[in-house]
Amino acid sequence: MQGLHQVGRTAHGRRRVRRRGALAAVIAVLGLAAASCTSAGDPSTGGAPVPAGNPVSAADRAQAALADCPNPSGAPVAGGPLRGLTLNCLADGRPIDLTAALAGKPALLNLWAYWCGPCAEELPLLQQFSDRAAGAVTVLTVHSDPGTAKGLSRLTGLSIHLPGVEDPDTKVRNAVGAPAVLPISVLLRPDGTVAKLIVRPFKSVDDISATVAAELGVKA
Repeated sequence: MQGLHQVGRTAHGRRRVRRRGALAAVIAVLGLAAASCTSAGDPSTGGAPVPAGNPVSAADRAQAALADCPNPSGAPVAGGPLRGLTLNCLADGRPIDLTAALAGKPALLNLWAYWCGPCAEELPLLQQFSDRAAGAVTVLTVHSDPGTAKGLSRLTGLSIHLPGVEDPDTKVRNAVGAPAVLPISVLLRPDGTVAKLIVRPFKSVDDISATVAAELGVKA
């Protein structure tokens, strides 16, 4: 009889361990969801993305006062996933060959959207990091939503003047095989190949600096 009681207690203990493990997994998933935004579109429209083709005026671009996108340096590029991808510059709307424009120095591409809360917390850190890096690393924002005018307005409100590109069809995310969450940072080597995908928001300027140093070998 005592043996049966012991078996019962052991089985009960195992069930409790399994329940605790399941609960821990749920908490971890919820924590990741809280730290990131799913790329489901503008929550103010019930999750539907802003229709493509929304007009963006020259006044919208001028008010944002963004840095111009880099021009191609002629540096050699390898066969990375972004090679040949052309997107429009947020500053003036002109098309740029992404890999050619970034070639020659390490780069950090930050995928974000105007409706993403964690993105709004991270962007000022990226601006500070870019200022600290003083040109050693190109920091380029990638607005991954069709609502370009709203993206420009968001950058204006946050006083972000980093160069950026419009990516209404999430071409960068698809090309690098990133999950459908925001923000995401793509670290590129000088030849345009991907060194690392960072699928989380940065927590501080030092966090960005340490990650860039570890993955790209550039201290800033």
